[in-house]
Amino acid sequence: MQKWIAGLFLAGLLIFGIFSVTQEKSAEQQTSDEPGISGSQDGTGMTAPNAPEGLQVGDTAPDFTLETLEGEKVSLSDFKGKKVFLNYWATWCPPCREEMPEMQRFQEAHGEEVVILAVNGTGSEKSVENVAAFVEEGGYTFPVLLDKELSLNQDYQIISIPTTYFIGTDGTIQEPRIVGPMTYEDMEKMKNALK
Repeated sequence: MQKWIAGLFLAGLLIFGIFSVTQEKSAEQQTSDEPGISGSQDGTGMTAPNAPEGLQVGDTAPDFTLETLEGEKVSLSDFKGKKVFLNYWATWCPPCREEMPEMQRFQEAHGEEVVILAVNGTGSEKSVENVAAFVEEGGYTFPVLLDKELSLNQDYQIISIPTTYFIGTDGTIQEPRIVGPMTYEDMEKMKNALK
């Protein structure tokens, strides 16, 4: 029952985000070719005007510990001193599915410079097996973490997916989050902007 409610909640947020049009998002899209973009060029990552702003640049990224698909425990603090893209996604989200091959391509080219942590909103999924099948089918090699209780979703104030936070080597959020799917070019800009 709890998974059903969580899934319904996330689906509602996604639908609301997709169909909400705001002047703020339009302004952000006009500057989407600069680091610090808050949505993709195609405008598929929209948020409501009264939605929480999420964590801000300069905030310390909240630490967390989640399990991988293989059952290993991974903490954000394990990657202190590295650049981290914290990407929140789900298999049922079309923009998330669109972004995953781009993230894999980026991982293959820049995996030594940037850690991609793909956090799956598992509490909204039908099963962990569906997530594992999706990851295996896509050949994704970056770490996939399972947010079974949707606690990271709450801590990072994620109101639409995909959402990506950019964490610098000092453990702080160094660039504004991107709501919506990233392109390979977006990822390269963010890699170069992080310290």
